[in-house]
Amino acid sequence: MQKDRTKIVLGVIGADCHAVGNKILAHAITAAGFEVVNLGVLVPQEDFVNAAIETDAKAILVASLYGHGEIDCRGLRSRCDESGIGDILLYVGGNLVVGKTDFTEVQDKFLGMGYDRVYEPGILPDQVIEDLKSDLAKRGHFSE
Repeated sequence: MQKDRTKIVLGVIGADCHAVGNKILAHAITAAGFEVVNLGVLVPQEDFVNAAIETDAKAILVASLYGHGEIDCRGLRSRCDESGIGDILLYVGGNLVVGKTDFTEVQDKFLGMGYDRVYEPGILPDQVIEDLKSDLAKRGHFSE
């Protein structure tokens, strides 16, 4: 009997319809032993929260590639808190802001919004998977 795999909710937030990176990340995270609940593109915040609650997910991975992540992602941690899943891991990555902005500034902004990890454009799935395993193991939600 296969043991239950740790569930991860993944999607592209807001009015963003960029799907390629989402599919690559879903495939890589699944291959790494997680169960991925892929919400696809054009996902509102409440759908991330509802999916995490319904599936007992341990992390939400949010992507935004069209530059409006700062607007679309603001308040997601509060929404998780209000829904009783305030301890869920929140990761975000992609082209999160419009224009050329130093990534350290972008990272600080999203960490300030309650995200646990912030990834710059071009990050490889291996880094996300390594971070997921490490962060979830620290919380007792993952073991290989």
